Amino acid sequence: MELKEAEFVRDYINEIRAAYAVELKDTSPMEQYMALGHLIKRYNSENWTDTSKSYRKNDVKQVYYFSIEFLPGRLLQSNMLNLGITDVVKKGIRNLGLDFDKIVRAEPDPGLGNGGLGRLAACYMDSMASIGMAGNGNGIRYRYGLFKQVFMDGYQVELPDDWLRNGNAWEVRRENRACLVKFGGHVWMQEQPDGSLKPVYDHTDDVLAVPYDTGIIGYHNVVTNTLRLWSAELPPNAEEKYYSQSQRDNIDDITKVLYPDDSNEEGRSLRLRQEYFFSSAGVQSIVRHYLSGHISLKRFAQKVAIHINDTHPTLVIPELMRILMDEHDCPWDLAWQITTSTMSYTNHTIMQEALEKWPIPMFQGLLPRIYQIVEEINRRYRAAKIPVFGEDIVDRTAPLGDGQVRMAYLAVIGSHSVNGVAPLHTELLEKDVLADLYRIYPEKFNNKTNGIAERRWLEVANQPLTKLIDSKIGKEWHFNPKLLQELSAFEGDTKFLNQLVDVKKENKQRLADYVQSEMGITIRTDAIFDVQIKRLHAYKRQVLHMLEIIREYLEIKHDPKAEVTPRVHIFGAKAAPSYHYAKSVIKVINALADLVNNDPDIGDKLKVVFIPNYGVSLGELIIPAADISEQISTASKEASGTSNMKLMTNGALSLATLDGANIDIIRAAGKQNEYTFGLTASDVYGYYHRNDYRSKAIYDSNPELQKVVNCLITNMIPGISTEGREIYDSLLQYNDEYFVLADYADYVKQQKQISQDFKDVETWQKKSLANIAASGTFSADYSVARYAEDIWQVPYKRILK
Repeated sequence: MELKEAEFVRDYINEIRAAYAVELKDTSPMEQYMALGHLIKRYNSENWTDTSKSYRKNDVKQVYYFSIEFLPGRLLQSNMLNLGITDVVKKGIRNLGLDFDKIVRAEPDPGLGNGGLGRLAACYMDSMASIGMAGNGNGIRYRYGLFKQVFMDGYQVELPDDWLRNGNAWEVRRENRACLVKFGGHVWMQEQPDGSLKPVYDHTDDVLAVPYDTGIIGYHNVVTNTLRLWSAELPPNAEEKYYSQSQRDNIDDITKVLYPDDSNEEGRSLRLRQEYFFSSAGVQSIVRHYLSGHISLKRFAQKVAIHINDTHPTLVIPELMRILMDEHDCPWDLAWQITTSTMSYTNHTIMQEALEKWPIPMFQGLLPRIYQIVEEINRRYRAAKIPVFGEDIVDRTAPLGDGQVRMAYLAVIGSHSVNGVAPLHTELLEKDVLADLYRIYPEKFNNKTNGIAERRWLEVANQPLTKLIDSKIGKEWHFNPKLLQELSAFEGDTKFLNQLVDVKKENKQRLADYVQSEMGITIRTDAIFDVQIKRLHAYKRQVLHMLEIIREYLEIKHDPKAEVTPRVHIFGAKAAPSYHYAKSVIKVINALADLVNNDPDIGDKLKVVFIPNYGVSLGELIIPAADISEQISTASKEASGTSNMKLMTNGALSLATLDGANIDIIRAAGKQNEYTFGLTASDVYGYYHRNDYRSKAIYDSNPELQKVVNCLITNMIPGISTEGREIYDSLLQYNDEYFVLADYADYVKQQKQISQDFKDVETWQKKSLANIAASGTFSADYSVARYAEDIWQVPYKRILK
């Protein structure tokens, strides 16, 4: 948009006065941020309105992306970037005597997601708008986020993440678009005069789903799509009926917190209520919107695509069936044809515990009508497939089995497309995790490798690098990120390579300043910044990284005067509140950090920094500073990964197993520009099939490994007698489920190589440049375009080269 500085300054001062009835000098950074957010939302309101009108007028097919998580990060700078007003606003703010960085920091990170799943959904929303696709998000407006992570005596402590305390500048409450969602009660079928049956609901617990819409602004175009998040409230007749405090709390709890503790039945039941709540409200809203412009539902799938992002929204399948049959009199076969043609499903994991299964009594009691429909889907599936494939394979794949509702199987059966998120992941789905369903529905399966919002992770997170790239190849890559490959032409340009060094130093200093001010730890910026940032989970193997730190510590202690390449190990990770082992790992890493960082023999040669409360905004600080990107999951366990792509884009070299999208990154940037190690997926599955992995034998055969692992149960690391023993036992007594010891020697070898290679600055920067130049292929723009062409059949405007 066109915006003059004088116009912005006038508008901003008026916004401050209107909102707070004070002069600018009397406002806090939070007030300054809220006023700026509301003003930018107002600047964009015409685009948002016109986009919706255009979709209706042209009867455009729309995508509805259902995800239990969205992790958009702070929106202020992203929205300014996409509107093209960053320079004007920054200059105007500065000339008003305000601190723009303080205003940016005042914005809370929306607590709407946890890890890669939610960040991927946010990246896809950004890219849909940016390439001119009619894409909508559908999720939950959590009152509190996952949790605010703090460390007390090295232990993770979870505090409420009250991200909505001061309101949300970007959202619009749309009470007139609310929907009623029914839980529990009794459902029985009543015969109609024409002989048909209609469900009748008795004594249901009704919840009002109220949507809050956020505009998702496309990059330098006039498109603004909608992210719709639902909040649970008392139903409209609340004044006529008495609601106890317990009943009110039950409704509030639905959208109170992301991922309630599922270690007990009450928590699991709440999780199921959350999933049905946003699935039902979203589908009701979609059908209502469709019928506002169409008479018949027969063409529904030609105008609507509903995408299931992992198993959590799978209830959209029986919910659409319910609406079509119960409210619009569609016969089963027509309703099923419409539903399966509309739905598509992305699987994000091969971990069995994440495939979601619900006990039938819980499911039936909470969702009686939905259970009836799932029962009928199950009956028809068995009747159709047993004659063809036999009872055994159908028993293993039916939606109902072993006393449970099996969500991943329901998602496959009720969708027309099922995709994995990296070639290896898709191959493992077809050969192992969903092999029986692949045999039945081979035509449904396909791969769509994940992508990231490249502009967010360069233009917002790494402005120094963006300016340097622009100075060399222009700005067209902002629209077509694959054009970053043109940077390869500067591989031999020593001046440019030195400029890359300067950019990295600037970003490292920014992170070092943050670590100093927030954690009181001094880190040197000429050290290797070795980064592992992701959820804390055993398969992601933060333990392997921890063992390497112990090895480096022992090596320096053995000869404090020996020359070493200085290194800073940087972690960012949250552990699920009920995940005891992961919390033990956090404690041990923090205890190790205290030991290393305060040992005078070590000095500044080795530092360990575990930054608490990792999220998008901290990612924007850490990722541009990284030299090494640790992507060390057990081969076959990480579906794709997206932190690997963000770090690559910012010039970090991957220390990686051949897992998920690491394989594609290594292929794109060149194996010589990464550090690969460890077992392959076929090696891992070989151990599974032969059942012959023996971690104790590896331990016994490697004296250095023995010394390192034993540090977990000696008094070398203070205060970890319980946690150290737990991790020690997981590696030796319980046979090392994720093959940490199998990969240790190869991992150490590559870490030593990294220390050696880092000394050759020019060669290192050439490797870094190769990563940046190859990273454009992992833009979410291309990912969503592939979904649009192959799965959703929706148009988009931007021509992607």
